[in-house]
Amino acid sequence: MAGDLDPEVEELLGIDEQQENDQPDFAALFSEDRTADTPDIVDTSKKSFPKVTQFEQKPKPYFNDKDYYKKALANLGDSAKRLHGLLSQFLGAKDPQDRSLYRGRLVPAYWDVASQIAQRVKANLPPPKRFLLRFGVLSPTFISAEQRTMLCKVVFENKTGEPILYLDEWVSEIADGRIAPSETDEVKIVKKDSAQHKLDVLEKRRGQRDAELSLLRNKISELSAMELKIIDNMKTVMAHGKREEFGGLNDVYSSEQRSSLGEIPDLVRRLLALDKEIGRSYNTVESVGTEIEDLSSKVDGAESSTVGADTIRDEFNTTRQMAKLCVGRQGNHFPVMMKQYVRNSIRDICTRENVLKELADVEALDSGLFLRTFKGQTNRVVPYIILIPCYGDQGICWTPFDRRNRAASRGRLAIPLYPKNPREAILAAVADLRWQVAKEKAQHYWMEEGITGRYYQWFQEQKMKGDVKDSFIRDYILWITWESQGTQKLDREVRGVFWRMMPFPQEIKENLKNRGFVYNELYKKDANIARSVGY
Repeated sequence: MAGDLDPEVEELLGIDEQQENDQPDFAALFSEDRTADTPDIVDTSKKSFPKVTQFEQKPKPYFNDKDYYKKALANLGDSAKRLHGLLSQFLGAKDPQDRSLYRGRLVPAYWDVASQIAQRVKANLPPPKRFLLRFGVLSPTFISAEQRTMLCKVVFENKTGEPILYLDEWVSEIADGRIAPSETDEVKIVKKDSAQHKLDVLEKRRGQRDAELSLLRNKISELSAMELKIIDNMKTVMAHGKREEFGGLNDVYSSEQRSSLGEIPDLVRRLLALDKEIGRSYNTVESVGTEIEDLSSKVDGAESSTVGADTIRDEFNTTRQMAKLCVGRQGNHFPVMMKQYVRNSIRDICTRENVLKELADVEALDSGLFLRTFKGQTNRVVPYIILIPCYGDQGICWTPFDRRNRAASRGRLAIPLYPKNPREAILAAVADLRWQVAKEKAQHYWMEEGITGRYYQWFQEQKMKGDVKDSFIRDYILWITWESQGTQKLDREVRGVFWRMMPFPQEIKENLKNRGFVYNELYKKDANIARSVGY
């Protein structure tokens, strides 16, 4: 096959005369080979992002294998043959129209191959197949030596414990049933059977249990804090002064000690009330747990059977739709990693560690970003973040949370691995999350209430064109990037809305009040509102 290609194409594919006898033998190339694979379970108990201390690892020799391309396409049958043929035609085309034609055909052929690899993700995939899913590397000869070194430095395992996953990891979690498949807007014509209905009810009850457990943990934390407060007060009460003129006898209580004594009865009453609430929460969790066990026994294996090849294929197709949204209509939808489209520095791509650092920086400016309130208790819920190997310019929010568990379920964000501006791509994703969470909270009144309502009314008053959410995302990026530094980029009314409904931390406000008249006025208005009733 190599003899049919242009010499330049052969060089690009890494084919030379010495390797002529090493060209793919399709009889051996498309044989089956599977072993078991069990990914780690993601820890979801953390309340804050850890500080990233390792952004890269010592380079691993992932691309030293001269048979990388063969192994990437091995065991994939006619789909791999078709991709190989189209790739050869695309790289060998001289006429721009022919090249464009083959490019158009190559894209779906690549996704078909990637989908087949995804469906085998439970097996112990060899590095070429896993790198194809994770980074879009079909052949190491398509990228530069610097880029190969860059990818070899990416920390392969999730050492952060945060729900930030590469595409191969995401599909593995879905395949093993640790994460539910993504929701889509497609309408199913076939009526759900009774087993599926039971699965839906089961998932709702699990969501109810998770929400109640989160509430229970918060109540126990509050109770522990009050117990410590009582101990501190008692220490203050017992720290008597001495009357040396009377032989060092204990003095009467000071004003501080009397104040501490006065607080103790209130704390005790609150402790007793909390103890009753905790008891009711335990009863609720136990009751829901019993119902979950009963439902699980009635499902009779229907749950495990749902995570099959079809489910994995559908999930991978969903991530392909995510990639399209990240890229946009006018963007570069070519799915293969090519050297002319990617920078050479690891800091310029959205690795797990880079995304985590940016998220921590954004949360430091928008402390309510991941907060969700349920039954008077506020929980921090970080969404799943899928790193998609594509050339998109912005991240997207696929879903703000699972509608069967609005209190404690994670949303799903998709962030392109190779954006032009990583920070803006990440900011676009969290801005989309901000908008969708607020919209879901307001429901039918989203054009009137909350931040979506205030922003929508301004948008209408200004008679602006286009999509209101896209406008909000652009303004949110300006808010975090520029306004937090004291550089005025937003409309006056939008700035006021963001200032009150997505406030910066107090220390940032203290700094901004000296950076211009508009910030000083907003700061003064904050102080006036704080002194009034109903702030």
